[in-house]
Amino acid sequence: MHLPEIDKFAHLKSPIHSWDPRVKIISIFILIFSIVLVQDLKVALLGFFLATSLVFLSRIPFSFVLVHLRWVLFFVLAISAILSLTVPGSLLVRASFLGISREGVRLSLLISLRAISAALLIFPMIGTTRFNLTLKALQKIKIPERLIQLFMFTYRYIFLLMDEEKRIFIAASSRGWVKRTNFSTLRIMGNLVGMLLVRSFERTEHIRDAMLSRGYNGRLNILDEFSLSPGDFIKASLIIAGALALNLSRWM
Repeated sequence: MHLPEIDKFAHLKSPIHSWDPRVKIISIFILIFSIVLVQDLKVALLGFFLATSLVFLSRIPFSFVLVHLRWVLFFVLAISAILSLTVPGSLLVRASFLGISREGVRLSLLISLRAISAALLIFPMIGTTRFNLTLKALQKIKIPERLIQLFMFTYRYIFLLMDEEKRIFIAASSRGWVKRTNFSTLRIMGNLVGMLLVRSFERTEHIRDAMLSRGYNGRLNILDEFSLSPGDFIKASLIIAGALALNLSRWM
């Protein structure tokens, strides 16, 4: 099974790639937090253009971004449809018992822009650094060790479990099992899911034994080290200034 590479384009050269991972994560996270707090539609649109600009500067192909952003877009589309139909206000369109209000459209656009902008910023924040260096940077900025390792193991092994699930259902299909809407199908699917859980538990034990045999002591030991430069602080200052500017009018 092909595993999605979160750091597929970490080898590229760009101002975002050369940024110290620690400062980059903190700065872009502040920008994400600022965009999420935006209450004005025009300011949210400005935040969207800022997020798009950072993706452009990172040189990560937009085709790659759109492929991995599609689930966010589906979620945003569903939320927008619900808000447009349920938020009370002055009606723009009315058909039978359904009505689209001006306030609902505005709120749905605001939430959509904020969600898409936050999702876009994940790509320059994480996708421009090798995954192991991202973990090292999180460790350096004092993110709890267990949370970092949970993130690491989830990213690594959830796809292996998906692969195992695929193999189990293929094996069942090769023996003549066909999915139907009846209790027999539900019973067999329950057995297959139980088998997947058992195999998952057995695999976790094998992984634990393998890690202990290689000297694992509960901490991540990554040999790469970071070094700060004046350019890192200049980039951070620009991003944080932009984040503060987005909410300046609301605070004033």
